[in-house]
Amino acid sequence: MTATTSSPTIRIDKPGGAEEMKLVDLPIGEPGPGEIRIRHHACGLNFIDVYQRTGLYPFPMPLTLGMEAAGEIEAVGAGVTHLKAGDRAAYCSGPPGSYALARVMPAKNVVKLPDSIAYDTAAAMMLKGLTAQYLLKKTLPQGGLQAGDFVVFHAAAGGVGLIACQWARALGYRLIGTAGSDEKCALAREHGAAHTINYRTEDFVARVKEITGGQGVKVVYDSVGKDTFERSLDCLKPFGLMACFGSSSGPVPPFNVGTLAAKGSLYLTRATLFSHLSSQEATDAMAADLFDVVGSGKVRIRIDQRYPLAEAAQAHRDLEARKTTGCTILVP
Repeated sequence: MTATTSSPTIRIDKPGGAEEMKLVDLPIGEPGPGEIRIRHHACGLNFIDVYQRTGLYPFPMPLTLGMEAAGEIEAVGAGVTHLKAGDRAAYCSGPPGSYALARVMPAKNVVKLPDSIAYDTAAAMMLKGLTAQYLLKKTLPQGGLQAGDFVVFHAAAGGVGLIACQWARALGYRLIGTAGSDEKCALAREHGAAHTINYRTEDFVARVKEITGGQGVKVVYDSVGKDTFERSLDCLKPFGLMACFGSSSGPVPPFNVGTLAAKGSLYLTRATLFSHLSSQEATDAMAADLFDVVGSGKVRIRIDQRYPLAEAAQAHRDLEARKTTGCTILVP
């Protein structure tokens, strides 16, 4: 294997719109202690990349974008024992920098990829699939979830949503998915949503109450943020959990915590994947769960968009305009 000495990379020099994304060639050095060098076969696209580009999640500049990719390990630094040169591997972790042909990065959250899972699939599923894993398995309401329970999942036709629809069905949950068009609602149902709500034409609170016989749900999983937060609280049963894990419509504005009491002693969390990927052992365990459910066929990874790395800015524009469904990858 010929070592990669430089790499086409997407970088921004200041926060802003997609027009700030530039393709530059950067040198790639040798991995230091605890690091690996990986040559990417495919890179994932996620809304967290938009948050970092716009400055919602601030980073020092200049910044190379991207949190997810799959490829081949070219070299490992001192102390790295779970990977070796030639291994197939995948990751979703910081620091950003996956929008590149190759990079040097910490090895802690890079996992060995089973031969049964293609690079494209791995690049599309790591961040979204591990997000669905920690939400449905670890971000649970008081008393947990049991087969037959209803849950609300916003943006159900997106990358995380379509994985969550399938995984929830496999766990026996009745997922109520919201989406912004009849076509996206149909897509969510095809992937396992028990019910869907077009939030542009229907009152999703009224429909949730109707579907659940007036009871509401134990948990709402919400990556939309500002546009759905307040009304999502009204979908919950007493002691229900509002699990915010993104803000695609903008951050949730400040609100009176007493609202949680008035609406039934509700619980609220702002969850993030990277708190769960705190160690190599935790990452390996979560990835193994994801690889098992994908390998079993219970969860299929749908890649609906592919862009050359050089067209990453257009991929961002399409993502922000809600033109994408399922997963999107960039090809170096």
